[in-house]
Amino acid sequence: MNLQKITFQNNEGETLSGRLEMPADRHPHNFAIFAHCFTCTKNLLAVKNISRALTANGFAVLRFDFTGLGESEGDFEDTNFSGNVSDLIAASRFLETRHKAPTLLIGHSLGGAAALFAAAEIASIKAVATIGAPSSPVHVKHLFKSTLHEINESGKALVNLSGRDFTIKKQFLDDLENKSLATIVENLRKPILILHSPQDDTVGIKNAEAIYKAARHPKSFISLDGADHLLMRKEDSIYVGQLIAGWSQRYIDSNEDVELATKHQVVASLDAADGFTTAMKVGSHFLTADEPIDFGGNNYGPSPYELVSAGLSACTAMTLQMYAKRKGWALDNVKVHTSFGKSHAEDCQDCETDSAKLDTFHREITLSGNLDDKQKLRMLQIADKCPVHKTLHNTVQVLTKLIA
Repeated sequence: MNLQKITFQNNEGETLSGRLEMPADRHPHNFAIFAHCFTCTKNLLAVKNISRALTANGFAVLRFDFTGLGESEGDFEDTNFSGNVSDLIAASRFLETRHKAPTLLIGHSLGGAAALFAAAEIASIKAVATIGAPSSPVHVKHLFKSTLHEINESGKALVNLSGRDFTIKKQFLDDLENKSLATIVENLRKPILILHSPQDDTVGIKNAEAIYKAARHPKSFISLDGADHLLMRKEDSIYVGQLIAGWSQRYIDSNEDVELATKHQVVASLDAADGFTTAMKVGSHFLTADEPIDFGGNNYGPSPYELVSAGLSACTAMTLQMYAKRKGWALDNVKVHTSFGKSHAEDCQDCETDSAKLDTFHREITLSGNLDDKQKLRMLQIADKCPVHKTLHNTVQVLTKLIA
């Protein structure tokens, strides 16, 4: 992906810090904004994973820190829920001015409630997705219920949330009390996707039911069975990102010509902070390459050698089916299993040195259909004639130049 550090001003003139994730080597078909959970930041792993899944599907995603959190300016103790909504509207103005007006809003936990309120104020938003959102902003009061008396008596109190201390003022509570999410949702008239885990012990599943009942169609609910509130397991957050990407494209226009001009078939893009997790454009398709966890990667996609092996497998299967069709042979299915490693040459004279090892692709083929032994032998010979196989056997040159 293409990760850009951005800043923009909130309504109070304070600078908010964000990251704009763009898809690799293409213009995004739509822009989305992500609203993080209460006292979280834009760098929560779940936020990154969801954003990455959307970016892989052609979206640009702006994730930023609300006022007083993360790298953004301002004092958290002087903020409130209305300020979060205002920050989302400011983020929308930034995108509209610098890039393109956003069409998708995504909110996690209290950020989900803020996203629904903001969607009512941002005309360009065509769809909203909430993750573990409360049915009323006032629900967040349970996080500091032990200090409610102190807040009401003295006007503020120090509250420890997830190991960090935050000052909560009475004006924060008063603002929550004055926000009716049910009324906003009922009058929103924009497609809503509600994602919630039945095991969520921070914001109970009943909240999702209340939002769903208040919303008008089109509305959708997906149960995130087994997930926790913060989506700490990467498979949960990646799943959520893929769901939102697929669902939202029913309600937004993603058919415009978004390709960038390039003479190359494959582009790989890797940001400094992403380890080995690499966004790729392969032809007109988008995927992720990575390394296994035991090699220091996140295992979000196939490794480079697995991709090369995949090319050999796919080319072999295509070549065999094409040959069988031309001959009129009954080849119902072909499976090509390929793996890569380094092996000693059969005529190795000094097998103890690493230089004696050859790059080796082990390929096994299964043919299903009404083929006799002579036909199967011929198919085995044809496998060696697939174009990728020939390329791997030829002398190959890689010509590299710096273009920027």
